[in-house]
Amino acid sequence: MMQRLDRLKESPSQTAGPYVHIGCVPSFAGIEGVYPEDLGRAMITGDAKGERITLTGRVFDGTGTPLRDAMIEIWQADAAGLFNSPAETRGSADPAFAGWGRQPTDGETGIYAFETVKPGRVPFPDGRLQAPHITMWIVARGINLGLSTRVYFEDEAEANAADPILSRIEHKARVPTLMARRAGSVHTFDIHLQGENETIFFDV
Repeated sequence: MMQRLDRLKESPSQTAGPYVHIGCVPSFAGIEGVYPEDLGRAMITGDAKGERITLTGRVFDGTGTPLRDAMIEIWQADAAGLFNSPAETRGSADPAFAGWGRQPTDGETGIYAFETVKPGRVPFPDGRLQAPHITMWIVARGINLGLSTRVYFEDEAEANAADPILSRIEHKARVPTLMARRAGSVHTFDIHLQGENETIFFDV
């Protein structure tokens, strides 16, 4: 029987301070032996199907300075548009692809990088197909609650034009803040927390 938790009160929120790396990516923080490798470091665990890509970029604050202590998690479907989840009812996801990753930004450059596969299209609840996308969650010092956004691909113009989420964005001039720029197999997605090019964040 599952325990009901509605009698418990929510703890006060606080920023993700310097301890987020110690708890989530201890090897990166210099603490060895907690895990064989930090959880979420490798998304491709074998001969994964689909186009292999690198998703990279930086997180910028309102002054345009890269954050060097942020941490990013991503979730995505595999190349066939299937999630590695017990809730997936449309088939079996690629066993060589985890579908979830976690990376800190580099302490010197502020760059993050995920080695992954380009996701397939997944259905919206009404049956329409969503454009290929990656869900992203960002935490860093000074952020009370993690920020959620999506990464779309600029080379998927037709799919993006029909995407049910992108089509609901009222200010179309801000849609490019959700697009990763492609150069070969590298897709660059910079996150701007504030300012003129502020990334669209989702209330989830």
